[in-house]
Amino acid sequence: MQILWAPWRSHYVENVDNIEGCFLCHAIEQEKEKWKEVLVLYKSSESFIILNKYPYNSGHLMIVPLEHTSDYLSLNKETVLDMDGLLKLSLKALQKAFKPHGFNVGYNLGRPAGAGLETHLHMHVVPRWNGDTNFMPVVGKTKVISQSLEDTYDRLKKAIDELT
Repeated sequence: MQILWAPWRSHYVENVDNIEGCFLCHAIEQEKEKWKEVLVLYKSSESFIILNKYPYNSGHLMIVPLEHTSDYLSLNKETVLDMDGLLKLSLKALQKAFKPHGFNVGYNLGRPAGAGLETHLHMHVVPRWNGDTNFMPVVGKTKVISQSLEDTYDRLKKAIDELT
């Protein structure tokens, strides 16, 4: 079994119960001109794509329904299909911008499953590269992310804009 370490997320995990409101709802409520500040990359009719502020790897993004819900089974068919469409768009954009060798894709439903935010479900899309695990996470329990969120955002936004 492979374990994906993300010790830099401890600040978020330790303070998640102190956050007022839903940061995902807050982000998508912003005017389009402020999307870069809140890391929103794209919005469709039922869902949106947002860059993860505490990534496991460069390009780690999330696909989020506009509806604030923690219950996947409550999502209507249109939302599920829309999110699947955004997954395809995300994979294409990540391939175009970063050329990863693979992806981790999935949901953490509920705190026991690893959900840092359990009240608003979201799908994680994490690009992976051959050899992206090395001595730093294994020995130093530290993950090195070599690109700023701003640079990652700009590259992904450009790729998404070219694809849509």
